[in-house]
Parts: sequence; structure tokens; C-alpha cells
Amino acid sequence: MDLATILLSAFVILVLVIAFRNRNPGKYINFPPGPKPLPIIGNILSINMSTPYKTFMELSKKYGPVFSVQIGFTKMVVMCGYDTVKEALVDQGEKFVDRPKPQLFSKTTKDHGVILASGENWKVMRRFTLSTLRDYGMGKKSIEGKISEEAASLVQKFRTYKGKPFNNLKNVNSAVANIIVAILLSHRFDYEDPTILKLVALINENIRLFGRPLVRGKPESTKFFHNENLIALVGDLFIAGMETTSTTLRWGLLLMMKYPEVQKKVQNEIEKVIGTAEPQVEHRKEMPYTDAVIHEIQRFGDIVPGNVPRVTSQDVTFKGYFIPKGTLVIPLLHSILRDKAYFEKRHEFYPEHFLDSSGKFKKNEAFIPFSIGKRSCAGETLAKMELFLFFTSLLQNFTFQAPPGAQLDLTPGPGSTNAPKPYEICAIPRT
Repeated sequence: MDLATILLSAFVILVLVIAFRNRNPGKYINFPPGPKPLPIIGNILSINMSTPYKTFMELSKKYGPVFSVQIGFTKMVVMCGYDTVKEALVDQGEKFVDRPKPQLFSKTTKDHGVILASGENWKVMRRFTLSTLRDYGMGKKSIEGKISEEAASLVQKFRTYKGKPFNNLKNVNSAVANIIVAILLSHRFDYEDPTILKLVALINENIRLFGRPLVRGKPESTKFFHNENLIALVGDLFIAGMETTSTTLRWGLLLMMKYPEVQKKVQNEIEKVIGTAEPQVEHRKEMPYTDAVIHEIQRFGDIVPGNVPRVTSQDVTFKGYFIPKGTLVIPLLHSILRDKAYFEKRHEFYPEHFLDSSGKFKKNEAFIPFSIGKRSCAGETLAKMELFLFFTSLLQNFTFQAPPGAQLDLTPGPGSTNAPKPYEICAIPRT
């Protein structure tokens, strides 16, 4: 027997040992159905890894709203549709509250912070995050003023291009990042400052790969409030507070170029309600069409299609299936924001999804871009305020057009979030 045959035989034996070591037939009795996995690699060949959510949507047509797939030796459960995800994350929320521990991030964050944390650490840091953001003005007039000032700075930056084509990625990212900087550090960076450019670049890279510094006297302080945990938390706040909001704004400007008739209706409403005054959050209740457009931008943009994965914190019986403790679960946000039971024209940009027959704003319970349940986005209130103030300020001052001859592509670029592909924009001053 030659050396190559010996090595091949050893490899096969090793693979079989690993495979059988990871098998526990009793553990997966009555597990959700799914495509049959291949040895070692599982279902990886049948999943489009650049847009897995599209594959999951196709699989749900065959296997139903709860099904399983396997990547390597890891079994996971995918949940599709608003009703199914709501039942899991709200009605049985305590059972689906933990996060997986991806090796790439566990080595750097050590499960600190809030986004990837689980158990008691997550509960303590989430409470701390919410109370601290409130203390620093989230949802209050003080932070509204900071957002308005930053929106005015962004408007002035756009004016410097004098209607000529430019890429808005850097400026929009920096403007939104400045809001978190203002909350945490009471500071503001110029859009060309190397510090904020490096910060934004690092956050974007983390997204592509994947997600008060002083405390006093509570008994849990020494256990949870230490430098590593707080540093990870600050990083989480920048990731959650910048990337998704700036990406939504960039989708908004791209869609306004694509649908100029929608842009014009928004501008007409701005002129009617706000005029040339500074936009304020209180204007939103008088602007149903603009509010509907912003909601539809978030729905159509579908920024986090796969949601942030969960892990079952205990054995669960769900929809008649048994899901063991520690199973990776994907509550597919894409399937909810494209749920045909709730959105009439789910594959189109259609602001009327959020308007009733008389033109008044209409809520839609399946609109959950910030997820739902105990692990919904802690910065939802801040993000909504930012989106309204930035969006109305920009459309109050500019009409956005594509450069001559440019083709507007609404296909998302690669990455763990659905961001627009790079594009150039012409900001034509209205005043």
C-alpha cells in the first residue's frame, strides 16, 4: 500500500470518526424537516452563500415555515413568515433569546457587549444600554437638536458638489456615525477627519465579515461593568447605530432617483407642512406620505435579511417539532418584510403599503425591520428619529437625480447586510 493510499484511508477514517462523534440520533427525533445533507459538508452546495435568504425562501415553499438545513456538522432551524417568527420571538421569547458564539467575534469580544452576548451578561448590558441612551437623550428634544445640526452639516456638504455627480457613502456614514459620537463623547468630527474615516471603515469591515464608561455601586458592577465589557458595548453601539441607519438613508436616496414621482410627492408634503423651516420630529404626524415612504424604504431595503441569529436556551417544542437546546435558529426577516399575507406588492417599492384609502398613515404589524421580542434593536427610537430628520432635510434642500446615462441598479451588494451597490448621485439644490 503506497503512502497516498494510507493518507487517504486515514483521512476517511478521521472523517467518519468525527461524523459519528457528532451524531446523536435521539437528539434530533421529530426535528424540523429539510433537504438531506451530504456527508461532511451538509447542504452547503445547495445554498447560495452570497444570498442564503433567497435559498431559504425557496426551501420554505417545499418544507413549510419551519425547516432545517445543515452547514458542515451544524444543524440549524430557519423560520419564515411573520406569524411563525412572532410566535417564536414573542410568545416563546425566553426560549429563543440566546446568541450563537461565532469564533471570529468570540476571540475579540469574548461574548461581551450586547449584540452577541447571552444569559445574565446580555440582560444586564441591555438594561444598562437602554438606561444610558435615555440618560444621554435618546427620544428627547436634546438629541433631536444634535441630529438636526448634523443634518444641516450634511446638507452643506452636499452643496459643495454643486449638482455634480458624487458617491454619498462616506458622507452619509460619517454623518450618522457623528450622532453616536455626540451621544457617547459629546464631540463631532469633520467628514474628512481621518479618525472618523478609520472608524467607519472598521465598522463596515466588521459588518462585511459578520456585528457611560464610568459606573457606580451596584452589586453586579464588578461582575459585568469592566473595561472589556464596556469597550465591546461601545463597539456594538457604533455598529448598530451607524451601519443600518446610513445604509437605509442611502437606499432612500437611490430609490428617490429611481422613482422621481415619489420624490416629488414627498417634497410637496415637505413644502406644505414644513416649508423652509427646520424639520422636527413633531412634523411626522402631519406627513403621512413621507412617513409611509420612509417605512417602505426600510421594508424594501431589507437591510438585515437574515436577522441576527438566535440559539435555543432550552429544549423547545415548536409547531409540533422538537428543537434541542443550543440549536442555531434563523428568524428570517426577509420572509417577513416580503410576506405576501401582509404586503400586497411585496417585491415592489410601494409606499401605499403604509397608507389607507384616505391617504392616512397605516401601521402594518409585519413591519419589523428592527426585529421583535426581547432582543429587538435597542436603538430603534433613535434610528427612527434619525431617518426622518436626515431624509426630510435632504429632500427639503435637494432634488436627487442620477448622473446622465447612469443605470440605477436596485440589486444589493455583497455582505451580511443588504447595502446598495456603489452609485453616484447628483444633488440639485432646490433653494
